[in-house]
Amino acid sequence: MSTIFSKIITREIPAHIVYEDDVVLAFLDIKPINKGHTLIIPKLHSEDGLACDAATMAHIIEVGQTIAHTLKATLPCDGINFIMNNGAAAGQEVFHTHLHVVPRHSGDNSFEHAKHVTYENGEAAGLAVTIKTSLA
Repeated sequence: MSTIFSKIITREIPAHIVYEDDVVLAFLDIKPINKGHTLIIPKLHSEDGLACDAATMAHIIEVGQTIAHTLKATLPCDGINFIMNNGAAAGQEVFHTHLHVVPRHSGDNSFEHAKHVTYENGEAAGLAVTIKTSLA
């Protein structure tokens, strides 16, 4: 499948690459939430993190952590978000696995607060049993 990310991997379109190895490529986002916002993508296409193999996902996270430490050491930022949207309903726009590493600043108001739901009495316990049973 051809995506904007596959075109970056093959160098058909330019990107500001900050890291590359045999498995992943990391580059600055062209629409950053804050300066230094970096995307990490696997070179082998997978649609999202749920379709990506576990070893590659682990490597993406490992590289993400290294980049996050580097961003904290080189930029004036107070925190880091790791974000991966899986599927259109979760906000995914490019259907190639990618991890956002986003530098954050106190009071930057980059994200609205999440909407939270509540469980009815006993619902969380029942759902936990269902999930635990499904995982077994």
